[in-house]
Amino acid sequence: MTWSIIARDASGAFGVAIATRFFAVGALCPHAESNVGALSTQALVNPYYGKHGLDLLRAGMPAPEVVKHLVAPDEGREHRQLHVIDIEGRIGQHTGASCVDWCGAIAGDGFSVAGNMLAGPRVIEETARAFQESNKPFAERLIAALIAGEAAGGDKRGKQSAALLIHSTEAYVELSLRVDDHADPLKELKRLYKKAHERFVPYLKCSPSKERPWGIFDREVIEQEIARHKKPT
Repeated sequence: MTWSIIARDASGAFGVAIATRFFAVGALCPHAESNVGALSTQALVNPYYGKHGLDLLRAGMPAPEVVKHLVAPDEGREHRQLHVIDIEGRIGQHTGASCVDWCGAIAGDGFSVAGNMLAGPRVIEETARAFQESNKPFAERLIAALIAGEAAGGDKRGKQSAALLIHSTEAYVELSLRVDDHADPLKELKRLYKKAHERFVPYLKCSPSKERPWGIFDREVIEQEIARHKKPT
């Protein structure tokens, strides 16, 4: 019911971008953690893959082994789709034999694309191509990749929800955007991304961090940072 791209940026950030013809895809499917990894659980979703998968990655288990560890005891594994990326950029993938066509996955340097109930293989191929060819900031590359996949047919049932999840250098999320129910979810996701850069993104850069444990709390300085922040075009 879904296709997604999970990736590790050269900066070390992890991201997941996902779209589907189903309600609130961002609620259960995408998972990530700074300095740990990212994954997406799809098809007949197993929500426990998220927490358990990140626990295993945090313990140092490579992504391919994480997939095997999660899938092997699951009696519904043939109805699941899962892909995982670890801190070294290694990829693990699983597409159960009972997932609905078209279904499958591909991987490249530091990224994986997987989907089911798609119009055809070009959906994930175009998603991967757009991600690889883009020189935009990480989050924008992920959004552009999904847009390219949608142009190739996307979810064969249509559109409904999308999400973007980014974890960077801090212990908390850098950006989490959800479009739970919309006629054009990727267009709305792109709008929310731009809206986030009006105040949210520059404000977050003033928040407590590893390098600046107490952050910036001078409101005048915060407003100056917001005013200086470059907005996406």
